[in-house]
Amino acid sequence: MSVDLNDRRQKLLAGGGQERVAKQHDAGKMTARERVAKLFDEGSFVETGVFTAAKETASSVITGYGTIEERPVYAYAQDFTVKGGAMGEGAAKKIVNLMELAAKTGAPVVAMCDSAGASLEEGVAALNAYASIMNETARISGVVPQISLILGPCAGGAAFVPAMGDLVIVADKVGQMFVTGPQVVSARTGRNLTAKDLGGGKKLAESGAAQIVVDTEEEAMAMARKALSFLPSNNQEDAPMAAADDLNRQMDIDAYHDAHDAIARIADFNDYLELSRDFALNMVTAFARLGGRCVGLVANNPAQAEGALCASACKKAARFIRLCDCYNLPVITLVNTPGQSTVDENNNAGAITAAAQLICAYAEAVVPKVSVLCGDAIGAAYSAMGSKANGADIVYAWPQAFVSPVNAEAAVRILKKAQIKDGADVATLTEDYIKENGAVNAAEYGLADDVINPAATRQMIAAALEMLLGKREVLLPRKHGNLPL
Repeated sequence: MSVDLNDRRQKLLAGGGQERVAKQHDAGKMTARERVAKLFDEGSFVETGVFTAAKETASSVITGYGTIEERPVYAYAQDFTVKGGAMGEGAAKKIVNLMELAAKTGAPVVAMCDSAGASLEEGVAALNAYASIMNETARISGVVPQISLILGPCAGGAAFVPAMGDLVIVADKVGQMFVTGPQVVSARTGRNLTAKDLGGGKKLAESGAAQIVVDTEEEAMAMARKALSFLPSNNQEDAPMAAADDLNRQMDIDAYHDAHDAIARIADFNDYLELSRDFALNMVTAFARLGGRCVGLVANNPAQAEGALCASACKKAARFIRLCDCYNLPVITLVNTPGQSTVDENNNAGAITAAAQLICAYAEAVVPKVSVLCGDAIGAAYSAMGSKANGADIVYAWPQAFVSPVNAEAAVRILKKAQIKDGADVATLTEDYIKENGAVNAAEYGLADDVINPAATRQMIAAALEMLLGKREVLLPRKHGNLPL
């Protein structure tokens, strides 16, 4: 190897130079190469496109592949020490080539995002560069998992690209995403907003734009590794198996008020990874393992807003179900909801559209689907939450399950109006109505396959999933459904 080639390589590996590396560290951030080393198994990373950069400078993005828990993974890391990680044609070419390789070989892509935005020097070519990455991100969506780590500022196109992936993980101390920078927004609104005020981890989590928010970069990378452990390498494979908990373990539960409690009891070793924890708290979505097999859990959460379905809860569940369906994860649904949340003229239309999205997500999912009627299942919310008629393969009901078009007292006051007028006790009539429309009634109508002891829920779901492993569905020929977005 010539001396000139060695010198050129060393200049490229140095990024923006020692002074800019020091500034990156002073800002509390790792360099791109430090991030790559932290993400991958030690010594496994192999860089691609090393010399794809302008002759006088290093590239603003590092691309390559390695292993995570001995599984192949591709990654790119934007280098803020080189022109603030600005996106130009050369950087975009490296990223697109990497994503094409990932799709060809069937391996996930992790994006480590830290960029000031488009390269102004390249003008419209920089915008075209972003468009090429967006197009490739959309093209391989649902083919290989794509995880975005927000480890610095991401504005405009730099925010749109990671948002198109499957999961967005934010390191709150250093990462932000926004459409327009805080200076511009502050000038337009007359408010003094910081980047964190506008697009910090807390804001992104509460709006549903980020699925996981942690404090530090190290935690973000650890969460990326954990998330990948629940996902297959591509849509043609199953997620990796792991050591299984005792399938016959009784759940020691009669009812649930907090969905987290029920999910923990179902999951192997009580371990699960919750997504969008701070968004739509009345719905819980999580990855877990059952019998060593990865699954997705969707549960109404009565601990928040009684578990009623609102627009945000429907959107949260719908996106998660589609993610599970992309990557062959069975969907387990725990139903315990008083129905739709109260709406007014401001949110009526949004509630309708979001509920339709949830219904479509369940209907279109072809993975095994097991639902458990754990408590109330009122009105259209029953239909929307993985009901038998909307595609659930197996439905179980706990003894206290109650399925009705409206809540019990409202039904009684409508149906038993004459009896009440004659002096009948409303409480007694309500109690009778609940019994008449309980779990056994649901089973008699074919809405549930069996009424089970809540303590046996874990083993009954596991048995159903074992039976459903060979599930095959023949779909009508089409490009795709028209999801009511």
